[in-house]
Amino acid sequence: MRVITFGTFDVFHVGHLRILERAREYGDFLVAGVSTDSMNYSKKGRYPVYDQNERLQIIQALRCVDKVFFEESMELKRHYIESHLADILVMGDDWAGKFDEFSDICRVVYLPRTPSVSTTAIIEKIRIPKS
Repeated sequence: MRVITFGTFDVFHVGHLRILERAREYGDFLVAGVSTDSMNYSKKGRYPVYDQNERLQIIQALRCVDKVFFEESMELKRHYIESHLADILVMGDDWAGKFDEFSDICRVVYLPRTPSVSTTAIIEKIRIPKS
């Protein structure tokens, strides 16, 4: 079974690792789409801390991930699922229900997020206050 997931994976933390490891448990091949910088800006109004090439290299280095590619657009999710021959789409439950439309081509699974861990919270915590 081939599994696909997507994410920005900025300021990589244990929550990212856990969701990727849990996604891999659903099959024997895990494909991860890493959001491009421009896609992240269009979704969140800010660029990631780490650029897309650095984030891709981090995800590519993980044992649980077999293949990595750049996700350039939310509108291309169906294409990515089909072109990577995914049997299962795994996403965090913060996306619950948003990808059910793909249940016609694959199983859609939403996993609970790791409690008390968020990239935004980490960035805010380490941000140096302006004097």
